[in-house]
Amino acid sequence: MHTVAGVDFGTTNSAIAVGKGDGSVELALFQDGPSLTKTFRSILYFPAKDRGSDKRPQVVAGPDAIHSYLDAETKGRLMLSIKSYLASRLFTHTQVYGRSYTIEDLISVILRKLREVAQIQFGGAVSHAVVGRPVVFSGAEQPEDEQFALGRLKAAAEMAGFDNTSFEFEPIAAAYHYEKQLDHDELVLIGDFGGGTSDFSLIRLGPSRRKEGHNQRHILGTEGLPIAGDTFDSRIMMNLVAPRLGLGSHFISLGKEFSVPVWIYTKLASWHLMSFLNTPDTMNVLRQVKAQALEPEKIEAMIHIIKDNLGYKLYRSVEATKVGLTAQDIASFIFNDSEADIKESVRRWAFESWIQPDVQAIAGCVERLMSRCSVTAADVDSVFLTGGSSFVPVVRRFFTKRFGADRLRSGEELTTVAKGLALCALDR
Repeated sequence: MHTVAGVDFGTTNSAIAVGKGDGSVELALFQDGPSLTKTFRSILYFPAKDRGSDKRPQVVAGPDAIHSYLDAETKGRLMLSIKSYLASRLFTHTQVYGRSYTIEDLISVILRKLREVAQIQFGGAVSHAVVGRPVVFSGAEQPEDEQFALGRLKAAAEMAGFDNTSFEFEPIAAAYHYEKQLDHDELVLIGDFGGGTSDFSLIRLGPSRRKEGHNQRHILGTEGLPIAGDTFDSRIMMNLVAPRLGLGSHFISLGKEFSVPVWIYTKLASWHLMSFLNTPDTMNVLRQVKAQALEPEKIEAMIHIIKDNLGYKLYRSVEATKVGLTAQDIASFIFNDSEADIKESVRRWAFESWIQPDVQAIAGCVERLMSRCSVTAADVDSVFLTGGSSFVPVVRRFFTKRFGADRLRSGEELTTVAKGLALCALDR
């Protein structure tokens, strides 16, 4: 027996849902310590090889990767936001403990784990899947970059055991899910805020559309941009954290005062680039700067974070601050480690000022879509927002002001796309 599935491979979180014979869909559950979760962190961990052992440790994915990393006395290599590299032709492979991995190899580990868990829980071979894709892949500048990224994602899915795959835009998948609750026809603006991209679609949904069968003419248009949750995290990192690690500080060389190199902190701002800081050349630069720095303790803290692979721990603190600012006007940033102890408070208005250009870019993306489709705000019956960053107050304020609070809808923000993709799979 073959089971059709919807696979949402995300920058931060992934999920898989299967389609049932009665037309319903169900999410797979993943073990996360003693608990079960519907989302699977898109993270890989390569444990450090034991001294004196020739055996190469197995790569670990998802919640197990996080626990293995946090429990390890000697930290191995943690990989995050792998999806962000799909459109990059510069990423051909990476070396981990002497073995070469392509991006298809890395992504297939995550997709294979999703598939295996679904097969165990629901029985049957899960080989047919509709896989989600952003409207615009992060880093894609030309249409051929989109096709390049899509080809890599398809190859990774095939390596993971999905023999029959097709793709659907993530906001269209979210529309499938939202439509299940409609008893009347609507013109809906779907906003899907992921970790790496924000994607939008204008689509006609409702009973009459279901009766006709879904087709492309119901979709008025799609639009997207590579700004989302990771971008918001990077603003906190650059404005709040990086100055405590040496950004903006100075060092003396040959009797002249220089600023600490900014490029180091540019990589720090993107957690999928942080691991690339741990190179001999970069560490030598930092040690030389520290020896002549006016605030050497800040550079020492930076060296410690890079050397001990504490990037994930640092970003967990950043994410906790962002979540705190969603619920309250002031939140604390706390990062505790032996040689890097950072405690700061940040107010929501400050965070909103940091991400204001990003929110304006998101607003511009929505306006372009509406203009291209000749749709006004008054024409839109409802706005369905999904994804973690849809909770950010300044983001919601834009949609409230533009369309009215009474038209905003949301729910199951982290799993809507996976369930919608499974509905797509059943439909096809």
